[in-house]
Amino acid sequence: MKKDINNNQGMNRRCFMGYFSALGLSTTLLPGALAAVAQEKERITVEMIRQAEKIAGLKFTGKERKEIVEDLNLYKNSYEKNRELHMKNHVPLPLYFNPVPPGKTFPTERKPFKMSEVKVKMASKIEDLCFYPVTHLAKLIETRKVTSTELTKMYLARLKKYGSVLKCVVTLTADLALKQARRRDREISSAKYRGPLHGIPWGVKDLFATKGYRTTWGAEVYKNQVIDTDATIVSKLEEAGAVLAAKLSVGELATGDRWFGGRTLNPWNKDMPSGGSSAGPVAAVTGGLVGFSIGTETIDSLIGPSRVCGAVGLRPTFGRVSRHGCMTTSWSLDKVGPICRSAEDCAVVFNSIYGPDHKDHSVIDLPFNWDHNFDVKKLRVGFIKSYLARKQRPAREYEEVSLKAYKEGIKRLTSMGIELIPIVEPDGHWERVRVILTTEAAAVFDDLTLDKRDKSLTRSNWAKYFRRNRFVPAVEYLQSNRARTLLIREADKLFERVDIIVGNFVVFSNFTGLPEVVIPHGFNMYGTPRSLHFTGKLFGEAELLALAHAYQKETDYHLKHPQLY
Repeated sequence: MKKDINNNQGMNRRCFMGYFSALGLSTTLLPGALAAVAQEKERITVEMIRQAEKIAGLKFTGKERKEIVEDLNLYKNSYEKNRELHMKNHVPLPLYFNPVPPGKTFPTERKPFKMSEVKVKMASKIEDLCFYPVTHLAKLIETRKVTSTELTKMYLARLKKYGSVLKCVVTLTADLALKQARRRDREISSAKYRGPLHGIPWGVKDLFATKGYRTTWGAEVYKNQVIDTDATIVSKLEEAGAVLAAKLSVGELATGDRWFGGRTLNPWNKDMPSGGSSAGPVAAVTGGLVGFSIGTETIDSLIGPSRVCGAVGLRPTFGRVSRHGCMTTSWSLDKVGPICRSAEDCAVVFNSIYGPDHKDHSVIDLPFNWDHNFDVKKLRVGFIKSYLARKQRPAREYEEVSLKAYKEGIKRLTSMGIELIPIVEPDGHWERVRVILTTEAAAVFDDLTLDKRDKSLTRSNWAKYFRRNRFVPAVEYLQSNRARTLLIREADKLFERVDIIVGNFVVFSNFTGLPEVVIPHGFNMYGTPRSLHFTGKLFGEAELLALAHAYQKETDYHLKHPQLY
């Protein structure tokens, strides 16, 4: 009897130690490799641990290796059990990234939405409306100078004509669009006006589920996928009265501008790519194929193509807009935002999509108070003084273009009476946080790696990244997130001095959850747009867009459009 008790105690101890060793020591080594071994029903050996130490940068004794092996072989059953779940892309983590530093508070008062009063005449022919901003199209619809059905037919014709040229359309939602447009016209006739998006045709990045239509995620392996629900974005914009005209191209699994239909092109120069991964939404807006669009950003996926194609793109604060029904790339980095032809258009669209839906638990409920007359002279705008003295490096023409735009921007802001404060360029510490994005993506799409379907990913580096990040230790992933906490504190300290920074700081702003807006700012030597960026403080979209709006009233860059043939 005593022997049985001792055996049970020994077994309990091994299980207990196996649990903590697996959470600690095993994840400090190569959890992906060991899990793969477990799947093949092989035993983990001391030699495997010894080899794994070399990659993990650790050194254990022979005794320690034997203890690790014993515990990992006990624990490997959990790997198999989790794999049996075959978890889909929409299954979230129970842990949610929050960019707000502890103790930080934000204004909660909600104020009326104050939009500009515009005077607009109906064009001589309907197609001349294709580049009108939403604010102008809205006035024409509200005053019944044009119907939603007329506008929708015009945009559908342009989508059919130029969508294949730019390779920006995945699926034309013509039947749905015409049905929605006719409903909007009936509502107008019955004095039911839903607001400035009433009857406006729009397009959505093909990451968002749309009931009755395929959602391809830009990848061959998913090109026939139909998700029988509407994403929150789709539902909110329908409620606002918008008309969904097309599902627009996205680089394979939200990276780059290459998808199974080809490579999306820049409407300003069809020999050049659009950038990605919000390739289709940006090309469709700048090409005059839709009134506005919705894109996403993980790292430069919305801002990047907007920058090179001359769109006005808003990447909101992390946690501003629900991602429910949208393909996940990275739980802690994915963001959803509008792509438009003016800063105020972005404010109009953002006003209809922000806020909680009780489905995406990362969304924080704070107001967005837009006032087109906001006095931007109240803003403290930071700029990187060292940029003004920076010289172009040899064979880097793009630096000359960017620096010229930056200097012109600073000069313009000064002439507008903006208070400019010199600051040091923020460092995103890419080497400290780089594993976060690709490790989360590897977990999201682990089924592709396990089933060997990753071989179908030929238009991006995802397959390589998914395999590689199977070998990122969980401890190092968590340490990277702790380093991210320090980055958030740095950002908070910086924004105690300023409200907005002139410039694009891709790693710094994305990993700290900060909002950013990009606006067109002239052209480069290739005839494609150059742009100016404003990065704001957390939940500072109203001030950010107000500055962009005021800047655009001083310039005409956003009023220029490409000629499509």
